[in-house]
Amino acid sequence: MFEASTSTALHLHGDVQDSQLMIIDLLRHAVRRHPQQEIVSRRLEGDIHRYTYRDCYERTCQLAHALKGLEIEAGERVATLAWNTYRHVELYYAVSGIGAVIHTVNPRLIAEQIKWILDDAEASWLFVDASFVPLLDEFANELKTVKGIVILTDDAQQPQLDHIWLPVHNYERLLANQTTQFDWPIFSENAAALLCYTSGTTGNPKGVLTSHRSTVLHAQATMSAELLDLRTDTVLMPMVSMYHVGAWGAPYAAPLAGSKLVLPGAGMSGADMHELISEEKVTVGLGVPTIWLTLHNYLSEHQLELPSLERVCVGGAASPLGLVKTYDEKYGVYWQPIWGMTETGPLACSAPPTAELKALPAKERYAIQTTAGRACFGVDMEIFDANNHPLPHDGVTSGELKVRGPWIASSYYRRDDPDVFADGWLATGDIAVIDAQGYMKVVDRKKDVIKSGGEWISSLDIENIASQHADINESCVIGVKHPKWDERPLLLVVPNKGHEINKQDIYRFLEGKIAKWWMPDDIVVVESLPHTGTGKLIKNELRKQYLNYLLEQSA
Repeated sequence: MFEASTSTALHLHGDVQDSQLMIIDLLRHAVRRHPQQEIVSRRLEGDIHRYTYRDCYERTCQLAHALKGLEIEAGERVATLAWNTYRHVELYYAVSGIGAVIHTVNPRLIAEQIKWILDDAEASWLFVDASFVPLLDEFANELKTVKGIVILTDDAQQPQLDHIWLPVHNYERLLANQTTQFDWPIFSENAAALLCYTSGTTGNPKGVLTSHRSTVLHAQATMSAELLDLRTDTVLMPMVSMYHVGAWGAPYAAPLAGSKLVLPGAGMSGADMHELISEEKVTVGLGVPTIWLTLHNYLSEHQLELPSLERVCVGGAASPLGLVKTYDEKYGVYWQPIWGMTETGPLACSAPPTAELKALPAKERYAIQTTAGRACFGVDMEIFDANNHPLPHDGVTSGELKVRGPWIASSYYRRDDPDVFADGWLATGDIAVIDAQGYMKVVDRKKDVIKSGGEWISSLDIENIASQHADINESCVIGVKHPKWDERPLLLVVPNKGHEINKQDIYRFLEGKIAKWWMPDDIVVVESLPHTGTGKLIKNELRKQYLNYLLEQSA
């Protein structure tokens, strides 16, 4: 453990130019070095759109002119309800490039919550994919600050929105006849650039506001070998949505690295993923575990392979050991764990496939692949006890994980939260261990850990073991009421297609792999498990549903 020190002494300044880190320069760099590299998108119209980084830049310039024509000023929040497409990429760069703030909104939230977020952010304009127009109908006329709406389509696909009182524009019509050059302003690199709200499962989400500086630094770290290791021959497909923490930085890091960027649009099914991976020769995919479970289920059912795919970079939830092994043994794909959250910009650590790691026996390698990896340059990471004392990095002692660094949030948007942000650290709410080599493993969420008879039980560890059973497709462990032990673990399982769950077989499978007193008091077979729009299990919903399950069974 190392403590960074600060000094109030005067320092001699270096003689270097005072240039600012600007997001638009990531795309301009791609045009200079990789002008013919492609961005490929599945459009909502069903076809595949492809163009180059040069094309993207020229249309981004046209969009910047259009935004100025709408009288959008520096600092204004420009919101989007949109999928992963080339038009969304153009918005990422043009909005921040003119000094405004791109405000990506999760369309999987309910209408009431979307309206709350837009009002809280005081968004001035809203850009919407045509598929979200029915959702838009539920709240558009009640928005407090939005001046107008732009539908992300062409004239032929423009829906009739006469019932919406706000001005409604067409995206392609706005870009038409605009010049393909733009004189980008230079301003402070600390100016706000991207506003994204957390995908919390309780209460209203909280806004996280990043800057040009933090975004550019994060892009440099993301493309590095310590995180995603992007190169000019990488074909990157982010299945994580651009409306959630900037698609984990992919639209910023891919142009910087010169990687081909493949965007899935609304195509999130196993068939859609397999088609794009096969046709575009995707080498690296980004997504939460449920995305790769969906793909595996489709491949398994149709007896298909993934010859081009080399890595899946997985975050947003713990990596199940069963899927890690499946992707290695069945498909020859390296399951690369990454960890981060909206508040961490988002990426903070990973375990890429180094030569040293690949040389390990499978069992040892899998153990590392089910950690969250190691912190990249720029990120400090520590674990603390309840009295805020740092704990040893011995791989056993657990405590609350706290992080700090140049792209880590220092507060929530227009909110004070001293329980989360204090003493220069972000308290993540994760309970974790860190070993002597720096590998961090989240053992549970602070709110999800099970307290049984005064002792802690890790729900994630039980899920990790259960995921390896041949009959189990997905699993979830929650703490439910118990008359003697306060809480006991309940295991919920979704069977693999065509498989039946035998409880006693599952118990035998768990024996010897977890402590006896960790053994779930019951196993419940369910058809599906609830997830947030970003793929996280909604455990609080399950706890409400099953809170008295054991009490009712013993009555």
